[in-house]
Amino acid sequence: MKTFIAKGTFDVSVKPEDQNRVNGITFGRHCVQKTFGGDLEGTSKFDMHSAGTDTGAGAYVAIESVTGTLQGKSGTFLLMHSGTMTPTSQQLTIIVAPGCSTGALAGLEGKFTIEVVDKKHFYVFEYTL
Repeated sequence: MKTFIAKGTFDVSVKPEDQNRVNGITFGRHCVQKTFGGDLEGTSKFDMHSAGTDTGAGAYVAIESVTGTLQGKSGTFLLMHSGTMTPTSQQLTIIVAPGCSTGALAGLEGKFTIEVVDKKHFYVFEYTL
């Protein structure tokens, strides 16, 4: 199966919805909206759940539903997010949820990476279809 690479930028809006503090850890839910440009043209909206300490360590998870056109093929797909951070490092994994894509994107699988440079968000999407 051939691997394709899509690249572009996205704008993101994050709105805090709920926060609870339990035993020194802050738990939060955030409403996130994105608009993608480049090889992926589309939008997404999802809830992100996070937890973290005052020292800068924490984690987040999310399931993002993306609707749009990926290099000329239209449909929807789910991205599963899992991220952790410490005061000195961070780890982020974003993959397509297998079997959860529709339209011309049915069967989509892949890995999505994000880079932030000067407050601008860039993505690289390695995928098979």
